[in-house]
Amino acid sequence: MLDQATPMPPEEVLRLDDPDSGLSGVIVIHSTGLGPAAGGCRFHTYASDAEAVTDAMRLAEGMSYKNALAGLPLGGGKAVIRRPEGAFDRPALFRAFGRAVNSLGGRYVTAEDVGTSVADMVCVADTTRHVAGLPAGQGAAGGDPSPWTALGVFRAMEVAVERQLGATLGDVTVAVQGLGHVGFALCELLHAAGATLIVAEPRAAVAAQAAERFGATILSSDGLFNAHAEVFAPCALGGAIDAESVRRLRAAVVCGAANNQLATPAQGVALAERGILYAPDYVVNAGGIINVAAEHLGWGADEARARVERVGERLAEVLDFAAANRLAPHVAADTLARSIIANSVRQPGLAA
Repeated sequence: MLDQATPMPPEEVLRLDDPDSGLSGVIVIHSTGLGPAAGGCRFHTYASDAEAVTDAMRLAEGMSYKNALAGLPLGGGKAVIRRPEGAFDRPALFRAFGRAVNSLGGRYVTAEDVGTSVADMVCVADTTRHVAGLPAGQGAAGGDPSPWTALGVFRAMEVAVERQLGATLGDVTVAVQGLGHVGFALCELLHAAGATLIVAEPRAAVAAQAAERFGATILSSDGLFNAHAEVFAPCALGGAIDAESVRRLRAAVVCGAANNQLATPAQGVALAERGILYAPDYVVNAGGIINVAAEHLGWGADEARARVERVGERLAEVLDFAAANRLAPHVAADTLARSIIANSVRQPGLAA
């Protein structure tokens, strides 16, 4: 087995630059050992090219590990596009992005991520076939992967709460940070399970909708760390768990949908030292990429759902490995994922 500290540099970095459409960003292919690199396209405002590249690098590595631990025949990659300043032709930009994806010859398969939609992927599909997240046909996988991500997090949270607290979701309060497509869908599942909800969302109208629909209490994002909640669910952008938030956090469980929740690996260790159970983000938020894989590989919707329903089981396996080897959960997950990738044999024909 690989040592958990062994670095895994990316296989390829493709800069995106199309002045006519305003496309600027990067595609990072981290690993193709298990199959074509799969990961969504993030469309976001970045202060600099360097900031965008750094985000893409971290996200692509996370996708390699996510896909490996989810048992998917896919490697890991990510695209990050900088949102242009001022007016721009959105369909033209995403068609230009599709041409860049196509230039990789199937080594990278894209889909939705933060800031992108099914409509954007339809534009991408105008210029490449290496795209998922398209409208789903009857009985087929596809469409917006957000509900599947939420379902996987929900199943993982059930496992984490039972392990840490000996309780069910109906017994606890969950503080949800971010009510995007995934965060709101997660709230719907948690409310149906009887959980009490505290939410933070910068869009006041969306927060108010959650308060009315779920009886949720609204706090600021910063206020969630001091909230009386057994579970903290980061569902916004990455880096929510930094040194200060670890110190302030009152929850016993961290389990959410955001990627790269730990500002640095040191926060994973600090959470473990405080006795807080951290459910590694790329283990629990794999539902979306499972749906993308199902669409890309031709699995049916029933097969996709069955695999997403097993996300909690995968978290349990990681936590068992962590306990047996006296590792923090994030270290255990990294170690297992790197071992799977290192021992993989590429299956032929997956990029076809």
